[in-house]
Amino acid sequence: MNRVMAALFAICKAKKESTRLKIVVLLFLVGMVALWAILCGVSHRAPDLDGMEELVWASSFEWGYYKHPPLPSWGLLGLVSIFGKPVWLVFFAGQLFSALGLWFVWLLGCEFTSPKKAAIAMLMVSVIVYFSIRGTIYNHNTAQLWSIAASTWLFYRALRYQKTSSWLWLGVVSGLAMLTKYSALIQFAVFFCFLLRQGHFRQRSTQKGVLAAFIVFLVVISPHIYWLYAHAFEPLFYADESIVSSGGYADSLMGLLYFTQNTLAGLSPMLVAWIALFYWNRRSKKSARLAGSEPSGVVEKPYARELSAWDRSFLLWVGLGPIVLTVVVSAALGTWLAASWATTFFILYGFYTFWWLSGDERVNVRRTAIVVIAIHVLMAVGYATARGPIAYYLGRASRSTFPGAVISAQMNRLWHEHVPNVPLRLVASDTWLGGNIATHISPKTNVFIDADYKKSPWLNPQSALDCGALVAYSETTGGAPRAGLKNLFDRGAWHGVVKVPWSSARSPTIVINWAIISPGPGCKSGH
Repeated sequence: MNRVMAALFAICKAKKESTRLKIVVLLFLVGMVALWAILCGVSHRAPDLDGMEELVWASSFEWGYYKHPPLPSWGLLGLVSIFGKPVWLVFFAGQLFSALGLWFVWLLGCEFTSPKKAAIAMLMVSVIVYFSIRGTIYNHNTAQLWSIAASTWLFYRALRYQKTSSWLWLGVVSGLAMLTKYSALIQFAVFFCFLLRQGHFRQRSTQKGVLAAFIVFLVVISPHIYWLYAHAFEPLFYADESIVSSGGYADSLMGLLYFTQNTLAGLSPMLVAWIALFYWNRRSKKSARLAGSEPSGVVEKPYARELSAWDRSFLLWVGLGPIVLTVVVSAALGTWLAASWATTFFILYGFYTFWWLSGDERVNVRRTAIVVIAIHVLMAVGYATARGPIAYYLGRASRSTFPGAVISAQMNRLWHEHVPNVPLRLVASDTWLGGNIATHISPKTNVFIDADYKKSPWLNPQSALDCGALVAYSETTGGAPRAGLKNLFDRGAWHGVVKVPWSSARSPTIVINWAIISPGPGCKSGH
């Protein structure tokens, strides 16, 4: 009876500790989102180009856009419906998806190790550039972090427990990953390689599970497939053009070198955390031995030794597979690689700490948290300061110092001088300049990207110009205007030029050419 009571007490204690740790993990993630979003929201006058592009696209619910699949724009569209289109929203959205990805990394770790050790891995990977600094850039790479992490977790559960529900959810989340960016195929190829490596395809249950997941996956992406067919597969051609190396195979190999360098730079904050934790533990053990509180000659087993061979194989194959497969294929085909495309490749790298880390997990998770939080704070403050006040003082022509609100106010004033009774609801321009003008006027003000209806599916060609439009372009920021935009510019009833300093007195001057298309008789002034 005493043994039974002791066992029940131990179970209750373990559940209580697990619940407490879950709350601590959530508080860390909330703090991470707040730290990066607030500092970037305060220091930046404008978002990065990708963030502005998503703000512009978050104007209507579409099943696809001319460059990418639709899910990130849907997510931002939901946030825009609540908060409008402030600059800080894209920093918040990027970090929100980054934190959600880290949550699934922790859940995955809890499947094969203790919650504390899983927290160590999650904390370690949180400081890599793709979850921290680039986590403030809301684009399709950052938005895919959660779905790749979640699909990896579900893939593990599906293989381990062979539950139909896990296979079905794997199909759903994998479909959402595909609706975020087509690069999800790389992760799915790694899943397939792992199935072959472990011989799981010989299991009847795995065959049925994979089939069920694939059917659900097709159901989820089928509307987008239809959209692709109806729009001549535009995003696929864009993706193909993005990876073509302009300088041939030699240029591709040089690109691989740059890709490797940038990848190592992206992982470097985690390497710093590893080194700090390693020396902290080593110094503590040395001090304990000198004090006589720890016997000398004791060798503790690394955490990885406590994992099953299957779990270690999963971490190595599924974790290292994406980067290895990408580099091998790129080298073989001579394609170009950008470091940001590898955003989702490193979600399991925090677990590689287990190959050398040992000792009291309570002590290690506390020390890891201290080191990681310090790195986050230093990086966030440094990044916000460098991209904000320092860049402004030096007159840097950067996205973060772009005077979007100032330009928008001047364009709005010019509009109302010539069209006093109709609100400005359409800005024809490139994505960057048009987005900076439109987002500061009203959430209802849309951008007519390059005066191209294919790029602006939220507009009806029959009525888009009924209430007129402001046409603007700047060779300072976007180069020569596209032919369609220049033609629309020439149709303007009024024309002019505005000059605005980029930031401080040391900065270059932004020259903006503007024109106004007069509202037509079909315009409803209250629109």
